[in-house]
Amino acid sequence: MTRLMGLEPILLFDLDRTLIDAQSYTDYHAAVRDVDEIVGDWPDLDVPETEWDAPTLRCMGVLVALSGDERWSTVSDAIERHEIAAHAQSTAMPGLAECLEQTSDLRRAVVTLLPERASRMILDFHDVKIDLIVPRAPIYRPKPAPDQLWRAVEALGGTSDDAVFVGDSSWDAAAAEAAGIRFVGVNNNGTSQFDQGTESHSDLLTAVAAATTR
Repeated sequence: MTRLMGLEPILLFDLDRTLIDAQSYTDYHAAVRDVDEIVGDWPDLDVPETEWDAPTLRCMGVLVALSGDERWSTVSDAIERHEIAAHAQSTAMPGLAECLEQTSDLRRAVVTLLPERASRMILDFHDVKIDLIVPRAPIYRPKPAPDQLWRAVEALGGTSDDAVFVGDSSWDAAAAEAAGIRFVGVNNNGTSQFDQGTESHSDLLTAVAAATTR
């Protein structure tokens, strides 16, 4: 990978379906049932549209809606049981190993809607060595809010102007826009959709090459 002279961005990665696909193996249908037992029926949630299936969107949407609510951790824990159960079935996205090797000299972080324990288990299962994870947690408003991205940039000693966020969903794009951080999308050969005008590329390696050469 050829990098423009002097350009050494902070590289932030979404995890699920950007680096590793855990979502496809997580039983969010069962997670929704657990969530509904805790919070009951919810009206339509004011969150960005995405190609996620309805159970995944509902689980993540309720976590967004409950940000700052005392029930948040209980709901997150209920969902996490299903995310942890799927970690050993998760699959690396194409180009993952090469991507990690080519960016090993950069400041990197994973910024994810998965919780910390599940994130660590998934990354360890695939031998991904990225030390900083900013997971979903009660101390941050979750993506599509900017809080997690700001925390990652701060922890890596930079500013929003230094960072690039690589992700696969409209929620990632919205979080980057809110944080004032450049976004590069991974559309996974058309399975992820972004608003017109959003920079996106067919696969992880192409997206990372663009993120590190402009």
